Amino acid sequence: MMGTDRMLKILQRQNRNTLTAFFLFGIVLGMAGLAFSSAPLYKLFCQVTGFGGTPKTNVVRKAISKSAGVINVRFDANTNSDLPWVFKPEKQKVLVSLGEPKLAFYFAKNVGAKPVTGTASYNITPFKVAKYFSKIDCFCFVRQTLEPGKRIPMPVEFIVDPEILEDPDTAEVKTITVSYTFFPVVQNDRKKS
Repeated sequence: MMGTDRMLKILQRQNRNTLTAFFLFGIVLGMAGLAFSSAPLYKLFCQVTGFGGTPKTNVVRKAISKSAGVINVRFDANTNSDLPWVFKPEKQKVLVSLGEPKLAFYFAKNVGAKPVTGTASYNITPFKVAKYFSKIDCFCFVRQTLEPGKRIPMPVEFIVDPEILEDPDTAEVKTITVSYTFFPVVQNDRKKS
């Protein structure tokens, strides 16, 4: 009988060790999955909520029965020093009717000697108004390749939600700044052997 009890204890210990190994493997697998999905999930969260100066992308156009007010929108353009482009807004500032779609333009020109690909990121300041700024269409996060000397217009269509005036945290805001920064796209030049 003693041998059976000892054998039972050994089997129980092996089962616990196996369960512990599976549990720890599951934690490691879950952490790896979270690491790979955290950046896209954070980007989606920011786009939906306007968190961190990211404009919302799920635009719901509301019927505006009367003028809801106006706000100044200022445009800022920046270019990474490794990108041989001139990048500027067509107008530095525009007056926008709240709740109505507005179209603005930037332009980019390649002043380098060879074709270059760039992509832009953006943010809205002050950060607290980003949830009221909805981007309808934009050139951001899209790779743009410009030949030497080529100049292209880059449109941005957006709406500023009239609810910005009803929020006590944003009611005092008179100017929103839309800031874009262009970066070179790093090409992966691996050669097949």
